[in-house]
Amino acid sequence: MQAVKMYTTQVCPYCQRAKMLLKQRGVEQIEEIRIDTHPGERERMMELTGRRTVPQIFIGGTHVGGCDDLFALDQQGGLMPLLQGGGA
Repeated sequence: MQAVKMYTTQVCPYCQRAKMLLKQRGVEQIEEIRIDTHPGERERMMELTGRRTVPQIFIGGTHVGGCDDLFALDQQGGLMPLLQGGGA
């Protein structure tokens, strides 16, 4: 299973939804980078993604995007192959 990294804040309902979906798909560990407690990480996230909103989700070296992007990828059948290392 690929490593999953997610930029989050504590009170983000979309972050919670994304984590729930990932756990349903077998992800046991998510590296969470809290931009509310580490403000410098927001700048890093914006440099990497060009986006300001959370969550921003990375699976392996692939930037998936936000919660809606993650759910769309899952509906298209691309999430499990990406998690398993096969690409989207």
